[in-house]
Amino acid sequence: MASVLQSKRESSRFQILVEIAAHQPNLRQKEVAEKLGVTPQAISEYIKELVADGLVTTDGRMRYSITKEGVEWLLESAAELKRYARVVMEEIISHVSVWTAIAEADLAEGERISLEMRDGLLYAGRKEGVEASGVVISGALAGEDVGISDLSGLIGLDEGKIQLCKVPRIQNGGSRKVDLSLLKRILSGQPGEPSGKRMVGCLGIEALVALRKAGREPDVIFGAKEFSVEAAYHGISSVIVSVDEQIPGLLTRLESEGLKYELIDLASG
Repeated sequence: MASVLQSKRESSRFQILVEIAAHQPNLRQKEVAEKLGVTPQAISEYIKELVADGLVTTDGRMRYSITKEGVEWLLESAAELKRYARVVMEEIISHVSVWTAIAEADLAEGERISLEMRDGLLYAGRKEGVEASGVVISGALAGEDVGISDLSGLIGLDEGKIQLCKVPRIQNGGSRKVDLSLLKRILSGQPGEPSGKRMVGCLGIEALVALRKAGREPDVIFGAKEFSVEAAYHGISSVIVSVDEQIPGLLTRLESEGLKYELIDLASG
C-alpha cells in the first residue's frame, strides 16, 4: 500500500503540502482545515512539522512555500499513489469485478472475447485487433446481456463533445431573441458527423421552446446537467441548450469533471 495511505498523519501531511503548493505563499489554514475535516490548530501543528522536516519554509507571517525537498517528496508520494491505483485497477478490480456487455454473437462460457464501446454501450464479440478482452462467465446468445470478468487491456473510448448553447432568459426576450438559424446549424452537426449520434438536452422553458421552434424535441429535459457528464464519459456527444442563468452552474459541473466544452451564445442581435 502507498505510504501516504498507511496513516492519518502521512495522509494529512500529503494533502497539506498539496494545498501549500497550490496556494503558496498565502495559505488559509481555516479553509484547509475544513477540507481535511480537522481543526485549524491541527493544521498549524502539521505545518510546524513540515517546516521542521525541511519540506516547507515560512517567513513567520503566515506565508508558506514548499521547498525543493518538499516538491520531491510530494512527487514521490504522488507517483507511489499512482502506482498503487494502477495495481488496484488493473490487477485487483479487473479480476473480481463483472462487467455487463451486449453479445454480438453466440458466446460460450469461458471463452475469451473482444470488448469495445460503441454509442455508449459495451459490446462483446470475436473481433481481431481489439486491445480489450475478457472472459465470458456464462454463455449468451447474440443480442443478450452477458457477464464478462478477467478484463485485460484498455477499452478504447473517445470522450464525447459537449456544446453548450446559451438562451436569453424571458426578461431579455427568451426564445424570441434566439438565432434559430444558428441553433439549427448546431443541431445538424459538423460536416460528416451524423446528427443521430448526438443527444440533445435542455435547461429552462426558454431553451425548450427555442428547440421546438428549431424543430427538435430534446432527448432530456430533466437532469440535463448530469446527463451531459454521463454522456461524455460514455463517448456520446451532446448539445445542451440552456437558459443563461443556468450556465454558470453547468460550467462549474463540467469543469469539476475536467470535461471540455464549447460555449455558444444563441442571442440574436
